[in-house]
Amino acid sequence: MPIRPVLRTVAVFAALSLAAPLTAQVPPSGAAQAREVGVVTLERAQVPYQVTLPGRSVAFDEVAVRPRVSGMISEIAYEPGRNVAAGDLLFRIEGDTYAADVAAAEADLEGARAALQSAEATLSRYQRLSGTGVAATEVETAEVSVAQARATVSAAEAALDLARLELDRTTITSPIDGIVALPEVSVGDLVTANQTDALTTVTRIDPIYVDVQESIRRIQEVRARFEAGTLMPGEVRDVTLELETGTRYDGQGSFVSPPISVSTTTGTSAIRFSFPNPDRRILPGQFLRVHISVGTAQAILVPQGATSRAGDGSLTAFVVTDGVAEERMLTEEGTFGNDWVVTEGVTEGETLVVDGLRNLMAGAEVRPVPVAISEEGVAVRADGQSESFTSPAAASGDSPPVASGDASGDEG
Repeated sequence: MPIRPVLRTVAVFAALSLAAPLTAQVPPSGAAQAREVGVVTLERAQVPYQVTLPGRSVAFDEVAVRPRVSGMISEIAYEPGRNVAAGDLLFRIEGDTYAADVAAAEADLEGARAALQSAEATLSRYQRLSGTGVAATEVETAEVSVAQARATVSAAEAALDLARLELDRTTITSPIDGIVALPEVSVGDLVTANQTDALTTVTRIDPIYVDVQESIRRIQEVRARFEAGTLMPGEVRDVTLELETGTRYDGQGSFVSPPISVSTTTGTSAIRFSFPNPDRRILPGQFLRVHISVGTAQAILVPQGATSRAGDGSLTAFVVTDGVAEERMLTEEGTFGNDWVVTEGVTEGETLVVDGLRNLMAGAEVRPVPVAISEEGVAVRADGQSESFTSPAAASGDSPPVASGDASGDEG
C-alpha cells in the first residue's frame, strides 16, 4: 500500500523538526564558566642593578727568566709546576771562570792598597822634611802619588764588586712568588747574557686579574640614570665570576682599575678586577663572565615562568583586569634570581597570571586564584591544592556537544 512510506517520511521530518530547536537551546558545556588561573599581586622593590660582561683572565705577575751572564747550565734546581718563592734557586751556571775573576780582582785590590800605603808613607816623610832638604815640589809630587794610589784602590774595589756580582749571577733565582713553568734548556746547554730566549717563566695567579670590555655608550647611560635619580649609586662590592662551565665562582672580586680610555675601533673601555685564586681554578687566558652590581633601582619583579617571547622577541605577560585576561608587553633590564626586572608594562598592585597560561588568550574570562612562588620558581596554590590550573572543559572531562538525531533508522 503506497500510503505507509509517505507516513513514515512525514514522521521522520516531524521528529527532526522537534529535536532541532531542543539541541540548539543547550549551551556548550562550561561556556559560562570562567577559567581558573593562578595569580600574584605585583609589588615594587629595590633591586640591585647588575651588569654581566665577558672577560678574560690575566696573570697577576708573569716574569720571563733570562741569564745575565754567559756560560754552561750546570744545574736545574726546581720541579716544574711547583710554587716557588722569590729568591728560590732555579738554575746554576758553571762559575769556575767567574770565581777565578774574583780571585784576580782581590789580588789587584791588595796590590793597590799596598801601593797606597807606600805612597802615604812617602808623603808623610816628605812633609816632615819639607824645607830641610826636601823641596816643596817633591812634596807636591808625593801628594799626587797618594791621590793616584787612592784612585787605583777605588778602581780595584769596583772591579772586585763586579767580579763578585758576575759570580753571584751564575746562580739564577726566582724574582717573584709564583708557579714555575717547564725549563726551556737542559743541563750542558750554553747560554748568553741577556739572550732573547727565556730559560723558564714564573707566573703568579693568586690573586688573578680579570679584564672586561664595557661599551662607553652603556657607561654613559648608567651615568645618566644616576643623574636622573632612577638608579641609586653604590660601592662596587658585589662582583662575582661565572666560569666557562656556567658554575658560579666562590671568590668575591674587587675593583682594580677604572676605564681611562676608549678604543677607537670597538668603542669600549677596559676595566680590571681582581679575584682570589688559591686553588688555581682560574688560569691566565680563560674566557669568563663577570657579574657586577653597580647600584640599586626601583623596579617590579616578574617571575620568568609567567612570561613568554613574542615572534618579534618582545617580552609579554598576562594580567587580570575586571575578570578578563589582558596581554601586556614588558620592558626588562636584566634578571634578579628567577625574576625579570621590569621597568615598564605593568604597575604595582596589578594581578599577574603565573599559572594556567596554557592556551590562554587575551580577552578570555578568568577567575584568579592566589598562589605563591617557591624558591624554585614554581607556583603553589594558596588553598593547598596540588592540581594545576586547566581550562574548565579539560578539568571536568566533558566532551564538546554534537547534533542529535539519526535520519537513517527505521521505525519498528
